[in-house]
Amino acid sequence: VSLHKPEIKLESLKEDIRDFLKTSGWEKKLQNAVYSELNVFPSPCHPAAPPEHMKEPLAYMRKAQGSWEKRILKSLNSMCTELGIPLAQKRPANEQKELLNKWNEMGTDEPDLSLFRPVYAPKDFLEVLMNLRNPNYENGEQPSFRNHLGLIQVPLKVKDIPELKENFSELGLNIGQLGIDDSAQVPPEFFENEHVRVGQKVLAEQDSAAAQQYVRQGCPTALRADLWALILNISNQPEDILYYEQLKSNVIQHDLLVDSLIYKDVKLTASNDDYYFVFEDYLYQVLLCFSRDTSVLEHFSYSSATPPKSYIRGKLGMEEYAVFYPPNGVIPFHGFSMYVAPLCFLYHEPSKLYQIFREMYVRFFFRLHSISSHPSGIVSLCLLFETLLQTHLPQLFYHLREIGAQPLRISFKWMVRAFSGYLATDQLLLLWDRILGYNSLEILAVLAAAVFAFRAVNLMEVTSLAAAEAVLADLSTLKVMPLLQIFLFATVT
Repeated sequence: VSLHKPEIKLESLKEDIRDFLKTSGWEKKLQNAVYSELNVFPSPCHPAAPPEHMKEPLAYMRKAQGSWEKRILKSLNSMCTELGIPLAQKRPANEQKELLNKWNEMGTDEPDLSLFRPVYAPKDFLEVLMNLRNPNYENGEQPSFRNHLGLIQVPLKVKDIPELKENFSELGLNIGQLGIDDSAQVPPEFFENEHVRVGQKVLAEQDSAAAQQYVRQGCPTALRADLWALILNISNQPEDILYYEQLKSNVIQHDLLVDSLIYKDVKLTASNDDYYFVFEDYLYQVLLCFSRDTSVLEHFSYSSATPPKSYIRGKLGMEEYAVFYPPNGVIPFHGFSMYVAPLCFLYHEPSKLYQIFREMYVRFFFRLHSISSHPSGIVSLCLLFETLLQTHLPQLFYHLREIGAQPLRISFKWMVRAFSGYLATDQLLLLWDRILGYNSLEILAVLAAAVFAFRAVNLMEVTSLAAAEAVLADLSTLKVMPLLQIFLFATVT
């Protein structure tokens, strides 16, 4: 429309469009969209690299992920056969009506789930990671790696403390942080007031990159929901709300076997959690819609995983009758609902909560349950954790190893769940601020190592895995930021 106006001249068209983008606010929107893509998609590979390198450059990792997926599918299919339940079926009309009526109180429903079992739990996954080997190093040829005494036996490059210090420089002891009560440099209330003022300015500017830089020092509680949405480029437009409603109607119409897995998982985890049981209904809504969302399939272009396929009954092996199952390609495991639970504190509008979770999943959480060589992948996190302990707390590491209490056996479940359900919620949100701020999950491994360092004196006295687990059973009183700062910046290196 603007282009037909008489004052628009062809010779100044470029400038006029630029001015229009600036004044209309579209310039910021475009910048944020580009920034969002850059944060999510991997850097371009070498032009000659085969397409699977985009997913995972190391062949043995791809192979391991492939066999792990086969195992999960086998577990799912055998459950189907045992229980005589189809993977998917249309709900009868009366059932559809009933589900629609109780959509906001699904938690009151008590279906019999005794026969359903989680497809896998984190400890099953850890066993697989422990058996990973790079065939090129089969006999431990590489001398520098031979002295790694942890459970993870693959040679990946992980950061050492000096590199981590540089990477997480905004967590330095002389920089103001939210989540630290007694910083010697700046009185906390002075820092907080100023930090809130800057945060409001960042929000007014609507700049994703600035927001991401800002949250590295923590988010003020009142601004967190808006800042995270800005970083993740989520604006909850009418078309987003409509899309969520379509997913909801898919849930109402079709019953999937994974629905029972989701119900069971929420009942086993969040429903028993002092912080999260109140959000039970939200969790069902978000997770059931998530399982139907085919837009989630896009993340498989940069994930080492491949979405599982199912065949329409009687057409086994015929590719043209294959469909992705579940439609989003993600089979939930024990603890999956804890990725959503903390977000319920921030977002009370279901479609917005849904979009934030989906974006957090396709940026970060999928890396915690797939086998890859990515620096934020679970294999690298485990190796980073073990290397930090072995290097900086060698006595503790050897002691625990000698008594059969390999530290990773304890910390693995924390990292797989990004500490959700282990830390107090206010502390967890401060941790997730930094995941978003640094666009990386490495902070999870650093925190896991810091927890061991903090409890080192007690751990040196234990004589069994059970006793070590007891020392670390309750993390709900820990303060995340002081632990991270002391471990990174006050450890003598």
